[in-house]
Amino acid sequence: MLDTHRLRVFRSVVASGSVAGAAVNLGYTPSAVSQHVTALSRETDLTLFERVGRGLRPTSAGLALADQADAILARLGEAETVVADLRAGRTGRVSIGYFASVGAAWLPRVVRRLTAEFPGVRLDLSLLEWLPDDPVARPDLQVAVERPAFVPGPGFSTRHLLDDPYLAVLPAGHRLAGRTEVELAELAGEHWVDNDFARGWCRRNLVEACTAAGFSPPFHVEAHDYPTALAFVAAGVGMTVLPELGAARLPEGVCTVRVVRPTPVRTIMAVLRDGAARTPPVRAALAELQAVAGAGLSPAGAPFSPVGAP
Repeated sequence: MLDTHRLRVFRSVVASGSVAGAAVNLGYTPSAVSQHVTALSRETDLTLFERVGRGLRPTSAGLALADQADAILARLGEAETVVADLRAGRTGRVSIGYFASVGAAWLPRVVRRLTAEFPGVRLDLSLLEWLPDDPVARPDLQVAVERPAFVPGPGFSTRHLLDDPYLAVLPAGHRLAGRTEVELAELAGEHWVDNDFARGWCRRNLVEACTAAGFSPPFHVEAHDYPTALAFVAAGVGMTVLPELGAARLPEGVCTVRVVRPTPVRTIMAVLRDGAARTPPVRAALAELQAVAGAGLSPAGAPFSPVGAP
């Protein structure tokens, strides 16, 4: 395999017309330039220069190799530019996974920042309600709900974003609607609207809290997502219990009440692929997620207080 550094020196000698000229242009000593040219000649088993008086003239083989060197060095320069752009986050692609309520509340700000700071980077966004077991299938960054002691496995790390408490969502005329908080056991006899068809950790977390309060939640109606469950509550079908983030946008005619003794809480974290975690786009995405999680922003971008009538 040809040594690209020797090719650069050789090409400089051809362009400069002499070893001394190449040495000046490259900032090398003439001896160092001669050594590189001699090594390249030995490496290729070709006579690359012939002496003409006190100077050097490339042979036909040398001219042919110089033409090839131009193409090689040009491609190498392009590759170096690509590497520099990738390192700086100017090009490439970033994959981000998220679950539904985060998609509405947090992702717009994250995507806005990434598209503004890294316009050449392609964003691959995926709606993922759980973290894939296969590490290969995981995105560069995924916002996930996991147990607080969750260990992501080799090649991945986690960053805590938010502890998201659950709220009871009630019709505005409900007997408990004027309360600031309600014990979970007080909801045992209500008509419950389920809001998580995936039966993931968000739902299991709620069921475990109800078990701790001495009952199993009596789901009378099943909705497949938070907005549908909220619409059912607004229609007077029943009540539902969901994380505060899921109640960022409430329909008219409903209110929320804090759930206590116990308060179900889901832990939201960012799961990062180690190979991508230090790239500028992923670092910017994580910083924006931490900022929006810390600010408690609604999808509209303003702080929300989900307790009480909307």
